[in-house]
Amino acid sequence: PYQLDGIAFLFPRYAGVLADEMGLGKTMQAISTIRLLLCSGEVRSVLLVCPKPLVTNWLREFRVWAPEIPVAAVEGNAVKRQFQWKSPEIPVKIANYELLMRDRATVLDDALHFDLVVLDEAQRIKNRSSTTSEIVRAIPRTRSWALTGTPVENSPDDLVGIFDFLSAGYLKSGMPVSEMAKASRDYILRRTKEMVMDDMPPKLFREAELDLTQEQWATYESAESEGVIHLEELNQDLTIQHVFELVLRLKQICNFDPATGSSAKLERLVADMEEVAASGKKAIVFSQWVDSIQKMKPALERFGPLEYHGRVPHRQRDAVIDRFK
Repeated sequence: PYQLDGIAFLFPRYAGVLADEMGLGKTMQAISTIRLLLCSGEVRSVLLVCPKPLVTNWLREFRVWAPEIPVAAVEGNAVKRQFQWKSPEIPVKIANYELLMRDRATVLDDALHFDLVVLDEAQRIKNRSSTTSEIVRAIPRTRSWALTGTPVENSPDDLVGIFDFLSAGYLKSGMPVSEMAKASRDYILRRTKEMVMDDMPPKLFREAELDLTQEQWATYESAESEGVIHLEELNQDLTIQHVFELVLRLKQICNFDPATGSSAKLERLVADMEEVAASGKKAIVFSQWVDSIQKMKPALERFGPLEYHGRVPHRQRDAVIDRFK
């Protein structure tokens, strides 16, 4: 229900900020509203600006929530981009912030007018003196929307930077916070997870306490005693960083014994995965360390796991997500 409220908020607005907390579906709400506006003839040309790594995600989400709407990312060489910018056959164009700087002359040409410009991660323009902010504010357009989970990152002036895109001069730097909140109230919709928890499917937590294997215990006790002795020897040179390093070392041993690879957690994980696979469900396994993921692989191989982390080449990541879905 709260997502339907978000669509109802955006649809009539010529200036608005959807500031839902991360994970509540700002992308879906924006796409669904854009779809309604295009299908009703309210708008004909839309520009969506987002950080470069999110371009493919937006393309994918448009295929899910508005499959009949032609959408394209502005990319390629200068000639191709010129054609894409000016093509009336593409009602929804997606561009990254960096690209706007390269194609500034084209984007700011009065002959190129958008019925709606949407900024994703709109906190990118909070610095009003930045080139990116100046270009975005100058794009010829009729409607202006901003999407951000953090409308105020460091100071209330962050909101002034976003509102300079929506309606230049409406908020002013140095305004009292109460006055700024009152003035912006009708233009911002903000929901946190706690606020909409009743609309969300129930989340179940199960904490499992596991005994370390004999190999892990032996290594753990040795590392702990040696580490404590080392900390004591440091005397005046001891810092909190030294303590953190020892704790980190002990956490890693709780995952895997470095000498034998023995792991109580992995044994439990395999048992849980057998249950998940047997019931036809899916699982996401998180680890703080890529090396731990590599150590899990042989035991989980029969479940056909997909890997997604910093060592996976960027061009292969979308295929991993598509296959998982």
